[in-house]
Amino acid sequence: MHEVGRFVLKRRKIMKKIVFLHHSTGMSIWLGKSNRYLYKLNRKGDVQKFFAEYNQVNNTNYVIKEIAFPKSSPYGWNNYPYDYYNIWVKNAGEQSFMEEPTLEMLTREYDVIVFKHCFPVSRISEDTGAPDINSEIKKIENYKLQYIALKKKMHEFPDTKFIVWTPVVCTKKQMTEEEAKRTCQFYEWMMDDWNEKGDNIYIWDYYKLQTEGNLYLPDKNASDPDNSHPNPEFSAKVAPLFCKYIIDTIKS
Repeated sequence: MHEVGRFVLKRRKIMKKIVFLHHSTGMSIWLGKSNRYLYKLNRKGDVQKFFAEYNQVNNTNYVIKEIAFPKSSPYGWNNYPYDYYNIWVKNAGEQSFMEEPTLEMLTREYDVIVFKHCFPVSRISEDTGAPDINSEIKKIENYKLQYIALKKKMHEFPDTKFIVWTPVVCTKKQMTEEEAKRTCQFYEWMMDDWNEKGDNIYIWDYYKLQTEGNLYLPDKNASDPDNSHPNPEFSAKVAPLFCKYIIDTIKS
């Protein structure tokens, strides 16, 4: 505070608006240990609670919301590299594409945009040597082209910070060893080659947290060996790490 005569001027809080674009795995982390049924009533998961407490202690005004992206209809419940490329690069512009906001629209509203893929992104087929940026087939060679195009697009909005999750994997029962190794290969490419120091894109290393140094989501961290969503215990452990990374990104 600054005292001027008899008046005390409070330090103005600067609002930072954050959006988290996700599907079901993202919702697990968003909720953490919060009960899903209670969440429907009070709409407060672990991520929101963390930011509310942080704002109160630090006199900040960080506002975070979550959006299912893309919606199940009309676009379809697909949030893989092709889909972000399709909506944000191939069909970029001031108008939404199949009712989904483009980056031109999102960057007008949010200071930080966080996005991720769901675990089927890890069911990667073998490369054929014929990469196609417009292909929906899950192959590393296609992912790389789509990610390169996405990076170029995000660089068009230097005042916006983007946080990208590393790939989400499945349990050992739900993916083959070959798929797991390909996912690790794409992860390493993303961290070592695609990542560009000093730009407006930040990578949150969820892959390292979920695999614990292995290739799969351990059964102990999963909802079930047949269900690759993270369980509440693991989600509760990871949620504050996610929040801290967002805050560190804002302050960087």
